[in-house]
Amino acid sequence: MSSVLSMTPTELHTFLYGVGLGVAVAAVSSTLLFSLPRAVVSSQSQAPKKSPRKRSALKRGASAAANAVEVAEEANAETVARLRGMFSLPADRLQQIVKQILVDMKKGLEKDGAANIKMLPTHVTRRPSGKEKGTYLALDLGGTNFRVCEIILDGAGGSTMHQSKFVIDEAAKTGDGTALFDFIADCVKAFLGEYHKDQDVEAVKWKLGFTFSFPVDQWTINSGSLLIWTKGFTATNVVGKDVVALLKSAFERKNLNIDVTALVNDTTGTLMSLAYSKPDTYVGVILGTGSNCAYVEKIENVIKYKGPREGVKEMLINMEWGGFDDDMVVIPRNKYDLKLDRESANPGSYTFEQLISGMYLGEIVRLVLVDLVKTGELFSYSAGGSPELRTKYAFETAYMSRIERDYSYQLMETKTILEEHLNIPETTLADRKLVKAICEMVGLRSARLAAAGVAAVVTKINKLGAPGVTVGIDGSLFLLYPHYQNRMRDALREIVGISAENILLEKSQDGSGTGAALIACLAGK
Repeated sequence: MSSVLSMTPTELHTFLYGVGLGVAVAAVSSTLLFSLPRAVVSSQSQAPKKSPRKRSALKRGASAAANAVEVAEEANAETVARLRGMFSLPADRLQQIVKQILVDMKKGLEKDGAANIKMLPTHVTRRPSGKEKGTYLALDLGGTNFRVCEIILDGAGGSTMHQSKFVIDEAAKTGDGTALFDFIADCVKAFLGEYHKDQDVEAVKWKLGFTFSFPVDQWTINSGSLLIWTKGFTATNVVGKDVVALLKSAFERKNLNIDVTALVNDTTGTLMSLAYSKPDTYVGVILGTGSNCAYVEKIENVIKYKGPREGVKEMLINMEWGGFDDDMVVIPRNKYDLKLDRESANPGSYTFEQLISGMYLGEIVRLVLVDLVKTGELFSYSAGGSPELRTKYAFETAYMSRIERDYSYQLMETKTILEEHLNIPETTLADRKLVKAICEMVGLRSARLAAAGVAAVVTKINKLGAPGVTVGIDGSLFLLYPHYQNRMRDALREIVGISAENILLEKSQDGSGTGAALIACLAGK
């Protein structure tokens, strides 16, 4: 009797439902009940009869449990409805966002500093033909990991690659800039030593494309100064300096003979990588740790470009769309978004990226959870005592992905994440449903904002009509997050209607490697 009365509301509800159907209960424990259908139970294994007093107690318990479940569901329904209002982006709002992006794109192409979208010329003035050949090095700096790659272009739209990944620790991200670039050079030297053991790596002349996924004022194809750090990087003595010169100096200190022929943003590389095999690719997007977009613009529209124009028809533009709406005019922000921005490394900067990218989505969810714990709407037990829940960025975006993929009846994967990774004791099914709903809201908003950005760019280059355009997309959100691609496609249909069928969203994996190699190849000709 005591074990029955100590059940959670959900377990008791399940137990009584089975009794009502005449189902025998087997294997009762404090945490797990399961029942067998009537046809399986023999006449000799009937459940013992309950006395009238016990039946009355069970009925009272059943009524209380059912009422508790209903109250919890009603309370959660109110909470979910309130939160949906805070995170929703209806079609008309998305269309307003598209219009404002187009206004800012035009301003940004005309004059530096005229808009929050920087619209930076990349000095890449042609896309690949698919016939490029050669062996090139590529570096990829801009996220959680740093990569060193060797890419062999086969001249037929294909390539092969060797690569090594290195974890960038917080000291390198936030310490002195010289130490950061020395770390990069050390990684390159280790990579060459591993893959070219039979060569004197210090004697060989290497050509390299440097994917540097931060806002850069690019002067030439292989020079440019850092405008601002993003994505948690704050290394000193780098902002305002030529990052290629800093890299070359580090190579010299490590006795490496490397010619940095191209400075590349990962979005530019993403576009170029897919264009190597699909010539109708005009847009590249990153949806991962960070978010950004590059596209092909007619040179006559790049009014602020001061370089040579003779024989140039087009130029790839690095939008740096993460800075869109930093003045917070068109995109609704809720209190969690504002708190995230206030406590970020660069408050008031790249707030569009904060709403989209994988670096921040989990933190937005955490801020919501902490608030709901304070108001008593979530985790009736001592979740407030969980140091993990109170730790910034402890709720990883990867947890969101796992939770959204959890379709089990009891949401057991969600339970594991909350109780084992975040040390939140004794979550209820209602708790877990609410957490999943929050993850869905935050993930959905990210995809819809990304779709608005894509819709604006495709509209800008007049590619909404047939035969359409290919948009190359790289990054863990697009590649791995459940439902993300379909959510983007749904939003595109809401924004541009039937013209969405002319926008092909396609995976462009490893743009920062192959794309950088292609740009290094084209720059060397």
